[in-house]
Amino acid sequence: MPINLKHLALAMSLLSSPALAAPLCQTGNFDTWLDGVRQEASAQGVSKAAIASGLAGVAFDQGILRHDHGQKVFHQTFEEFSSRMVNPRLTRAANLLRKHAGLFQRIEAQYGVPGEILVAIWGLETDFGSFNGSFPTIRALATLAYDCRRSEMFRTELIDALKIVDRGDMKPAAMKGAWAGEIGQTQFMPSSYLKFAVDYDGDGRRDLVASVPDVLASTANYLKGYGWRQGAGWEPGQPNYAVIKQWNKAEVYSKTIAYFATRLAGGGGFR
Repeated sequence: MPINLKHLALAMSLLSSPALAAPLCQTGNFDTWLDGVRQEASAQGVSKAAIASGLAGVAFDQGILRHDHGQKVFHQTFEEFSSRMVNPRLTRAANLLRKHAGLFQRIEAQYGVPGEILVAIWGLETDFGSFNGSFPTIRALATLAYDCRRSEMFRTELIDALKIVDRGDMKPAAMKGAWAGEIGQTQFMPSSYLKFAVDYDGDGRRDLVASVPDVLASTANYLKGYGWRQGAGWEPGQPNYAVIKQWNKAEVYSKTIAYFATRLAGGGGFR
């Protein structure tokens, strides 16, 4: 089973956290706190049906906090990380570029983002969709929102997840991913899902879990939204590298995306 690469990257910039402890800053128990989330979601226009189905049976999960609080400093160099992550995926990545060549051409014409970049992100995030994560997204977000370290951020993401349910893109039972709430084959947080996900296969919903066209076009739309310049370079020091850094701010990870894409484009890579 592939490791969760998004959280490996997240760990690059975090120090070990204090020992796991129950939240101290919330007033009332988890169920009472969740009632407040229901009220806030309703005030933001989420339907009663989506709130009821999305939050049904949601409970506080200490296991999520163990993942969150247990992150360690990442010590691998770019050379070590990129070699380990890119080389084993190059052949499959090249095959996927050929298999979906028409799709990548359409996406690049519309969004300006070349297939090499999209395949590099796809491969590094979930091994091309082979492992998107198995944590129930809403339960994970609710737990992290109830915890006190980044409560406001995760509360916003939790309500955005309910909005995804409300607009019909996903059912709550299908909303599973990484322990910090990322969803789909390129690991969108719910706020990014709402803002950038597109229905590229025309089936009436934005499906970043099972629809390859939706996944790849949405990823391109994200990069375009952060300023991707069609035809410009993406290696460190070139215009589009700053956009890759918006995808993932960890230098080792963003540099590895650029390196992977350069290898796929026929370049020898860089160091």
